Amino acid sequence: MENNQESLIDNKINTTVTNVTTESIDAPKKIILSGIQSSGVLTFGHLSGALENWRKLSVEFDSYFMVADLHAITVKQIPAELRSRTIDVVAFFIACGIDPEKTTMFIQSHVPEHAELAWVLNCYTGIGELSRMTQFKDKSEKNKENINAGLFSYPVLMASDILLYQADLVPVGDDQKQHLELTRDLAQRFNFLYSDTFKIPEPYISKVGARIMSLQEPNKKMSKSDENQNATIFLSDTNDVIIKKIKRSVTDSDNLIKFDVNKQGISNLMTLYQVSTGKNIAEIEKEFEGAGYGIFKQAVGEAVADFIAPIRDKFLDIRKDKENLNKILMLGQEKARYKAAKTLRKVYKKVGFYSFDK
Repeated sequence: MENNQESLIDNKINTTVTNVTTESIDAPKKIILSGIQSSGVLTFGHLSGALENWRKLSVEFDSYFMVADLHAITVKQIPAELRSRTIDVVAFFIACGIDPEKTTMFIQSHVPEHAELAWVLNCYTGIGELSRMTQFKDKSEKNKENINAGLFSYPVLMASDILLYQADLVPVGDDQKQHLELTRDLAQRFNFLYSDTFKIPEPYISKVGARIMSLQEPNKKMSKSDENQNATIFLSDTNDVIIKKIKRSVTDSDNLIKFDVNKQGISNLMTLYQVSTGKNIAEIEKEFEGAGYGIFKQAVGEAVADFIAPIRDKFLDIRKDKENLNKILMLGQEKARYKAAKTLRKVYKKVGFYSFDK
């Protein structure tokens, strides 16, 4: 039965591959894996720091992109909203230019191997290692009423996400670098104990737009969970809302449009403008030399609105066709499970779990 199922999945995968040269067969593409939680509406930071990079990288890599709904429930969720936002995230993936025919899109909870490998890796992870994770400390401070074991072991599940697919490269933000280091440590530890099993992944961090800051507190990262809605640009925001939010953004008082670590608010707006227009910082400084913040904020607002509008409109069209989204996710689930199961079988065999065929 298992061999027949694998053969069926192989056939489905093969039908999507055309004009493959002998060279590409001999040298398969390297693998990337990344995901976004379905705990809220996606933001400009997701677009510039993740989705734009995914789109570019997917041309060159064998790409696995997931909706991380297992990670999302470390914070309490309203079930109906979680379900709706999960499919929203998939629609935004496609609206941002990620081709479902050239990538593997799937929902994390649809691939049980993630949770199964996480349990095994939990048994090889020290309490001290997890205690040092700064993101756990930060989130615990914000959610004192719900400091749960899932939040504590979140990095182990993230490691499982990556290692299941033998990822070569992992697009991550600065705030996830520590988790990726733990992933590498766990992979090396397991390989040392049981022989080579996992590929050691490398991080990919974009140089432009990787970290978009809050419009109201520019020393903090823009977040979809920020209670102040004026702090965040959502991909679902209308043009008018985007422009108003940027006009209300916090800057300094010197009215000088210059990129400077000591001018976090204006530097953040320059990054937004840079991502939205493709212009570099020197060009932006020259363009607005002598202009006041009012003129600059209006220009940034219009540029960001123009950048997001076609994505928002495309998302609304894609989201209407839930049947097609389900088809994409069903095929993605099959492809992801096929890859993940191969890795998990190796792990189970090496740690000594009994199998009927042995």
